[in-house]
Amino acid sequence: MTDTPGWASPGSPEPPREDAGTSDTPPPAAATAPPVPPQAGPAPGPYAGAYGQQPPPGWGQQQPGWGQQPPPGPQPGWGGGPQWGAPGWGQPQSPKPGVIPLRPLSVGELLDGAFTTVRRYWRSTVGLSLGVAVAEQALTAGAQWWGYEQPDAIGPAILSVAGYLFAMLLGIIASGLLTMVVSKAILGQRATLGTAWAAARPQLLKLFGLTVVTSLIMTGIGVVAVAPVFLLGISGADDALIALAVLPLLAGLGVMVWVMVQLSMAAPALMLEKQGVFTALSRSRRLVKGAWWRTFGVTLLGQFIAGLIAAVFVLPFTVIGMAALGDDALTPDSEFGLIGTSYPPSLILLLSVGAILASCVTIPLVAAINVLLYVDRRIRREGLDIELARAASTPADEPSPAAAPAAGTAPDQTGPQGS
Repeated sequence: MTDTPGWASPGSPEPPREDAGTSDTPPPAAATAPPVPPQAGPAPGPYAGAYGQQPPPGWGQQQPGWGQQPPPGPQPGWGGGPQWGAPGWGQPQSPKPGVIPLRPLSVGELLDGAFTTVRRYWRSTVGLSLGVAVAEQALTAGAQWWGYEQPDAIGPAILSVAGYLFAMLLGIIASGLLTMVVSKAILGQRATLGTAWAAARPQLLKLFGLTVVTSLIMTGIGVVAVAPVFLLGISGADDALIALAVLPLLAGLGVMVWVMVQLSMAAPALMLEKQGVFTALSRSRRLVKGAWWRTFGVTLLGQFIAGLIAAVFVLPFTVIGMAALGDDALTPDSEFGLIGTSYPPSLILLLSVGAILASCVTIPLVAAINVLLYVDRRIRREGLDIELARAASTPADEPSPAAAPAAGTAPDQTGPQGS
């Protein structure tokens, strides 16, 4: 069965479903009814208005018969009410099978869809984020406690690096699984950890490769930007010349931001479209083209909101810990030294609890905003909303419309399908 129906990129047909059958016999042609000739309505009689009053526009013209649709465009005298397709009364609403309406999204709808996903599927989103946060904070807290007990040991630094790499590994896995959770939430389907793992597992190795390639690109840009300042510094150049070399550094930072936004949709494209690493990078650049500033602004706004949420969770624990330490925590000569990793165990524990609680909300929120940005760009550029509406209307345990038997065949009488 196709894991992500409706997400195939243009030009790449969606893989066939396993339950579609492999029979070589072509399906029978659909039974079509003979066309019914249109029936004209009765001829209008004489106008019976008041004396001297002119008949309304269109009087005397033949009106469409019963059951026949009126011709397109405004029709004077037809029905006397608002016309089909006019704004206001009778305007069809966009389908909303899941957390977002299937149409181009505003910034508010993007954020609302992200928060709705985290709230509605909290067992999956919070469960994933909790596992990542606990593992990361456990290693970080261990390194900080070790540094407090043995300030001169090299072990805390090694443990900190190992914790960072392990947290990055878990973050990649969580990102892939959360992408699948959000894609299910858009279609209004159950988003459990089991279904997310089954859908994401074939692409996780490619997601690791994508992370490595993206990191190498960012590192290369950073090295080129820092190289002039570094070379001038070790060569003993004048301070004015070194200060002038800061300009390439600022330009390099701008290039890094530009490239990061260009490649920001590569991970959703890789996971949902089943693409390769470099194909996903190309897809991201094409999707962001023409909407760089919007993508940058929404991403920055999402990061800002996530930072505020993290501060709300972390700040109370920090205040409690500093109050428990007393004045020693605020003096520059304190042995604890709040600048660095030499925290007392009580403060380490409090900060870790606050960071875990914050990560349970911020990790899935940022991931959901990124996926919804990708979906919005595909709706605007490729009409993805039509495919998603079709996928949402097809139950997960039934064949897709392309694989269903043609009209006119006898339905299966074996009983209802299990949900």
